[in-house]
Amino acid sequence: MNIFEFLKEKGIAYHNEELIDQAFTHSSYVNEHKGNHGDNERLEFMGDAVLQIYSAKRLYDIQPPLKEGFMSTRRSNLVSEKALAQIVREFGLNEYLKLGAGEEKTGGRNRDSIISDMFEAFIGAVYLDTDIDNVFKLLDLFMMKHIKEIDESVYDYKTKLQEYVQADSRKSIEYELIYAKGPSNHPEFKVAVKIDGLIYGYGIASSKKEAQKNAAKEALEKMAQ
Repeated sequence: MNIFEFLKEKGIAYHNEELIDQAFTHSSYVNEHKGNHGDNERLEFMGDAVLQIYSAKRLYDIQPPLKEGFMSTRRSNLVSEKALAQIVREFGLNEYLKLGAGEEKTGGRNRDSIISDMFEAFIGAVYLDTDIDNVFKLLDLFMMKHIKEIDESVYDYKTKLQEYVQADSRKSIEYELIYAKGPSNHPEFKVAVKIDGLIYGYGIASSKKEAQKNAAKEALEKMAQ
């Protein structure tokens, strides 16, 4: 598989194959192959900016809202050299990298600095070739798992809801199972969370515990509005 087959498989639009190919071309390759080749350094600059916007937007959208300082720290973590290199290895993107023979021999294909720069260049190329919505679709594929991990690690939604409601000790919280269906190896549970008998949120998941957490999250989001 090449990078264009990868993009087609994932449903990501592209038009300019030369630009995408340039994103995977390291300067060492250009130095050894004289001609009209361009390296990926300028595209890396553009991709870095797009990654900052993407990570800021996805962190900003987490509900209940995160504090600004926390968002800044987590954004830095998400777009760090180590984190981007991990994504490259997870999806095998470094297989498409064009390296000079010297860099290849010294392990450049697996070096964090080189492959994270390549990833930024790739994102920059897709942005320049298409638009921000298409890039966000691609970045969701690569990074949404890590965004959700931040979301879930920061908030124990059931505890947060309990703390919120306990501000008024007269109120009570109840989780009600609406249904449980599906085969034992792939069940689906729907739960409603009630505060003083009124439904504030629903949650659906493959376990009752996860469904309760999702219901609590929806309730907190409504209260934050």
